[in-house]
Amino acid sequence: MSETHYVVSDIPEPGPNVPAQIGKYRVRAKLGEGATSEVFLAHDPFRNCDVAIKRVRASLVPDSRESALQRRFFAAEAALVGQLRHPNVVQILDAVDDPLSPYLVMEYVDGVTLRRYCRANSLLAIPQIIEIGFKCAMALGYCFRQGLIHRDVKPANLLVTVQGDQITDVKVTDFGSVFNQGADHTQIFRVGSLAYMSPEQLDGDTLDCRADIYSLAAVMYHLIAGRPPFDAQQQQAIMHQIYHASAPPLSSLREGVPPALQSLIERGLAKERELRPANWDEFAQALSALTTARDAPRANTQEVVDSERFTLLRSLDFFAGFGDIELWEVVRRATWQRHTYGQAIFRKGQEGNSFHIVTQGQLEVYREGRLVASLGTGSSVGELAYLAPNPELRVHAADVLVSQAATTVSMTPEAMEKLSLSTRHLFDKAFIRVLVRRLHAAHEALAHPQRIL
Repeated sequence: MSETHYVVSDIPEPGPNVPAQIGKYRVRAKLGEGATSEVFLAHDPFRNCDVAIKRVRASLVPDSRESALQRRFFAAEAALVGQLRHPNVVQILDAVDDPLSPYLVMEYVDGVTLRRYCRANSLLAIPQIIEIGFKCAMALGYCFRQGLIHRDVKPANLLVTVQGDQITDVKVTDFGSVFNQGADHTQIFRVGSLAYMSPEQLDGDTLDCRADIYSLAAVMYHLIAGRPPFDAQQQQAIMHQIYHASAPPLSSLREGVPPALQSLIERGLAKERELRPANWDEFAQALSALTTARDAPRANTQEVVDSERFTLLRSLDFFAGFGDIELWEVVRRATWQRHTYGQAIFRKGQEGNSFHIVTQGQLEVYREGRLVASLGTGSSVGELAYLAPNPELRVHAADVLVSQAATTVSMTPEAMEKLSLSTRHLFDKAFIRVLVRRLHAAHEALAHPQRIL
């Protein structure tokens, strides 16, 4: 497999061997190269954005085995043009089967690969590794639902964006080795990167999502320990370890590894696939549970991390009609807050242009000092002011106070405008459901006042 790395934080200056143009794309710089391909930063005039172009080297001997394999890998990715739309998967935008140098046009990610964080002197904090694992699991689960098994999950194929010393996002890339269960052409078996390859993949056996689960567990092991689970100078020795040896316990290689995390990664690395997590949802939920249960300590306990946000949203009835992609939009666009006991969410007379949904805890609503309602997990508050057509109707008529430490997700009109049209339609439907329930409750209160305490 090619070890091409095509995302770097600092864009190099164009060199003498950089083409001015590749097809319709104006080349800005060369980003990287591997044994069989080279990658360029270019500008897409149609989309008016930067893209990454991965081009097969023209120097490959046309009838060689290497050239034939690279053509097969190119065809595998080319078949996915426009098919993968997930915030944690690099989009493949275009493919041109040039007779000399075929190339792929991909979303440009300004960042680095996870290889940077596999060295013992540059390891990430364990909570960050859990977040990366969760997002990769969700992304690979999305791919599997499209009928795809990646087969080459490794640090070099996981791209991260960085802000300061914090990783802000991760994206899965390089689908050249993908096994497409819906393809009607013969596909290559026994591909992948040895250090992260499951026993059944080494055997050339029929694969399912648990092969990629094994690989992601191996990547997480490497990120935690600074070394892969199995390591030796000779390939045959590594293969023997994959088949027969147990990886050293993570707790023996790094302090502070939560026992639940070590157990989960050991399950992911099980020799028999039946002993691994059964599917991506199970693996992702187990990672998320480490965060929500505070098994992995965080420096800032007030922060609501992405895995926790996604899991909370998925559990709420308000978001029942939202798919994973729409939920990730809300995770990124909404404002997340933790509130302490007695804190005011809204005050009477205050003008509001946002609404809150309670994801944890409890709120109480007071009118003229009298308790009129208690709102628990899944309840929404402030949406009438948010939806009001004029400023006079946006004034809150009650005090809303925190009665049990709460976490809320809130949206403003400005944030809502940044959502995709499909996600906004889902919000409209959710609002309608809430308002219908409240109208029904008001009708019941008028018709049967004796039932209301």
